[in-house]
Amino acid sequence: MEFEEDVDEFDPERLIQCPLVKHHWIRARRFPYHLVKCKESNPEIAKKLATCPFNARHLVPKADLGDHIMKCSDKAFMEQDVGAQGTTGNVPPKDGDVTIPRHKLEETLLTKLIFSARPVVLIPPFLWGEEPAPAL
Repeated sequence: MEFEEDVDEFDPERLIQCPLVKHHWIRARRFPYHLVKCKESNPEIAKKLATCPFNARHLVPKADLGDHIMKCSDKAFMEQDVGAQGTTGNVPPKDGDVTIPRHKLEETLLTKLIFSARPVVLIPPFLWGEEPAPAL
């Protein structure tokens, strides 16, 4: 049996141990699907685990989540991505300012999509027999 360390990290055929049931070994390409099924089959175990915010395949005990976040290898990828965007436009905080500086906020993919998308045009619903209202 191959172990995680013995194979290339990006090899879809490498075996990964299931965090829910330790005797489950799954191919990397099937691992996300297995996690969903295994969570459904083992809800009591799943309740005790938390999902890493940097990699959904990392399930750790809820009590250890803080330590995992500090040490997570995938956190570096997120920091590189956010760091590559630069910190232009930040203003040093004033005394008594409790807002979080922009460079400390991590943008998610959803946030990027929302703010980079074209403007949204709101169209009122169609009502039979009424004149259409102008778009907002």
